[in-house]
Amino acid sequence: MANAAGAAPGGHRNGFWGFLSLPGVVWLVLLFVVPFYAVAAVAFGQVDPILRTADPVWSPLSWDFSAMNNVIDRVLDPDDLGGAFIRTLAYVGGALLLCCLVGYPVAYYVARHARKWRGLLLVALVMPFWISYLMRMLAWVNLLQVDGYVNRVLGWLHLGGSRVWLNGDWPAVVIGLAYGYIPFFILPLYAALERLDGRLIEAGRDLGGSPARVFRRVTLPLSTPGLIAASVITVLPMFGDYYTNSFLTSGSPRTEMIGNQIEFYLRGTSQPQTGASLVLILSAMLLALMAYYLVVTVRAQKSVAT
Repeated sequence: MANAAGAAPGGHRNGFWGFLSLPGVVWLVLLFVVPFYAVAAVAFGQVDPILRTADPVWSPLSWDFSAMNNVIDRVLDPDDLGGAFIRTLAYVGGALLLCCLVGYPVAYYVARHARKWRGLLLVALVMPFWISYLMRMLAWVNLLQVDGYVNRVLGWLHLGGSRVWLNGDWPAVVIGLAYGYIPFFILPLYAALERLDGRLIEAGRDLGGSPARVFRRVTLPLSTPGLIAASVITVLPMFGDYYTNSFLTSGSPRTEMIGNQIEFYLRGTSQPQTGASLVLILSAMLLALMAYYLVVTVRAQKSVAT
C-alpha cells in the first residue's frame, strides 16, 4: 500500500513537469525540426526545370543524394567551396581567440572584483543587445571608412593622412566578429566565474601561491566549463554569419565565409540544392561541436561529483 500510495504522487509530479515542458517541445518542433526537415527536402529534392526554383521532395524514400555528393566533393576541394570553409574556421578561430583575450579579463573583473560597480557594468555588457547587430556593424563602417570619423580625428591631430581601414582584408572580419559576438562570450563566463567557491581561491593563497599561480592552478581550471560554454555559445552564430564581412569588406571575395556561399546559392542562383546541402554540412559540423561540448560538460560534472 505504501508503494502504491507513493507511486501516485511521483507519477503526478512527473506528469506535471512533462506538461510544463510541452510548450518548449512544441516550440522546438515548429521552429527547428520542421524547418530543418524542409531544408533537407530542398537539398535532396529537385529543381523546377522552367522556373529554376526549388522543388522540395518531402518523402525520404524519393530523395536524390547526387547533389549532396557533388557538394561534398566541392567542399573537400580547397580551391572551391573548401576555401570558404577554411576561411570560416580561421576567422571564427581568430575571433574566438580575441574574445578570450578581451572577454576573460572583463568577466573575471566583474565577477570577482567589481563588487561596488557590478550592477552598472552588467548593464553596460547587456546594452549591446538593445541595438541591432546590423546597426553596430554600420557604425563600424562609419567610423573606419576612408572618410570616416577615425580618419578625420587623425587628420585633425596631424597623426597621418587618410588610412584605409576597411580595405577588404581579413583583420577587419575577425575584429568585426569579435566585436559583434563578444557579449555572448562575457555573460556566460561571468556567470561561471561568479559561482566559483572563493574558499578554494583563499586556500590557494594561504598555501603560499602567488596570484598568478593561484589563477593558473585554481581559478582557470574551475572556470574551464564556463569558458567552454561561452566559446560554444559564441562560435555557433559566427559560423553562420554572412553580413559582417559584407559590411566591413564590401563583400570582397577574399573574405567570403560559408554563410556567404549559402546565401548566394539560396537567393542569387538557380542552384538551391547546393545552398541547402551546405546548410546540412554546416549543421553537421556544429552538431559535432555541440556533442563535444556535452561530453566535456558531463565529464566535468562527474569529476565534481566524485
